[in-house]
Amino acid sequence: MKLSIIGTGNVGLVTGACFSAQGHEVRCVDIDAEKIERLRDLDISSSEPGLDDLVRRNAEAGRLSFTTDAAAAVAEAEVIFLCVETPQGEDGKPDLDRVLEAAGTVAANIEGFTLIVIKSTVPVGTTETIGGKIAEGTTEPFSIACNPEFLKAGSAVEDFRTPDRIVVGADDPRSLEILRELYGSFTAEGGVLLEVDSRTAELIKYASNAMLACRISFMNSLAGLCEQLGADVAELARGIGLDRRIGSGALDASAGYGGACLPKDLRALIDTFRERGLDARLFEAIESVNEAQKASHLERLRSFLGDLEGRRIAVLGLSFKAGSDDVTNSAATVLIAQLLEAGAEVAAWDPVAIENTRRVFPGIEYAGDAYEAARGASAIAVMSEWDSLRELDFQALGSLVKNKLVLDCRGLFDPASLLELGFNYCAVGRPPTLLGPGCPEGAIDKDDAKR
Repeated sequence: MKLSIIGTGNVGLVTGACFSAQGHEVRCVDIDAEKIERLRDLDISSSEPGLDDLVRRNAEAGRLSFTTDAAAAVAEAEVIFLCVETPQGEDGKPDLDRVLEAAGTVAANIEGFTLIVIKSTVPVGTTETIGGKIAEGTTEPFSIACNPEFLKAGSAVEDFRTPDRIVVGADDPRSLEILRELYGSFTAEGGVLLEVDSRTAELIKYASNAMLACRISFMNSLAGLCEQLGADVAELARGIGLDRRIGSGALDASAGYGGACLPKDLRALIDTFRERGLDARLFEAIESVNEAQKASHLERLRSFLGDLEGRRIAVLGLSFKAGSDDVTNSAATVLIAQLLEAGAEVAAWDPVAIENTRRVFPGIEYAGDAYEAARGASAIAVMSEWDSLRELDFQALGSLVKNKLVLDCRGLFDPASLLELGFNYCAVGRPPTLLGPGCPEGAIDKDDAKR
């Protein structure tokens, strides 16, 4: 089939690359001319595993192309996927301007029967609204469907190719038949193609992200209790997850969820409840717990170090999760802002997210590696779960830091092993592991003798 993908962000590029790999002729469209030029030059530079190679192979094979000419791409397409961003607006609600603009372009340029598929995350009822907008602008035959994406940062290509489920919201048999054909090879090995109406499809996306956020906030609330009671949240999660009714997914205590999707989608769901006069307290609590969790890590450091003014703190792992360069709403950026306000010096490192963090905090030190960041530090704060951080050599780090203190916000390390190397250890969901009864007051660095 001839497909056009409007929007070349992560979702659009993954969608276009994966469909082209199935033999479809795909055009990816964007208004950003510089971005399209880079893609034409195969300068992809994506942090998504496998995406660079997938784009390169299919572009070189002639199945995948990139253009700023939306009118031509729309006119020649049999199926059009709208994959533009719907960022959170100043009022907290999704900004639909880009989706509506894309719908206007579609209405002005489609020729012959065309299926328009909304893959962008949109509030319930938006697919119908866009369908009405297109109908006002064209006499050409078309149908419209909602097909929300469920791609995780860091595994988007794999998620597209081997999905748990593919949700399609459509009200006419022709649309469903086309989508079955498009997705047939992706559901052949067990993925479910769930056919529902468009409103249910839109709500499934929001409800799925709300459930993930709920489980994360649930475990982070219990993590605070574990710290007080001397229990281990990792073993608690294992005990809960072994119940088949619950399962083990998204039960890790953490620094708090972030990124562009979960916070935005939860807020949109809360707004939907309120607009209909319904009780949104459960979802408001999920959001509140998460914000408190991200703000809690500074106090963990203060409980060991007291006054943070003038202290060097190494912040390792800046993106909201491993596998992504996105620092939107990340716990690391919250901690850095707090540290700067407290007068601390920050040395930051991440394998891929330094440039994005630099746009937020241009004045802090960015190290070449984790060891450079740790040199002279009063504490090491590990904020995301990169494999390179799991493999840190703490014996080497011990010779670099001023004070042997690790704040482990992802539960990556064995407390006993760090204790043997002379480190005090503080983690989300575990009681502190201390060198002696004088700690944390005894967890001082060389500067404390002068205070």
